[in-house]
Amino acid sequence: MEGERNVYKTQAGVIFRVSETQEGHISVETLDEAAWVAGRIGMVGLRVLPTTTRLTARQVLALPI
Repeated sequence: MEGERNVYKTQAGVIFRVSETQEGHISVETLDEAAWVAGRIGMVGLRVLPTTTRLTARQVLALPI
């Protein structure tokens, strides 16, 4: 089942998205040029760092995907 999906950008410029299903399963994908590729689950912790920003819907729509 579909759940929540948020996109973030680290201070180093890495763009990643975290998806969480209604059952609580989490997955991470990183933006590699114009495609989302599976990322390391450990990256989920980056979303709470003060140097990581959550992208707005407008910013997500402007991504090259």
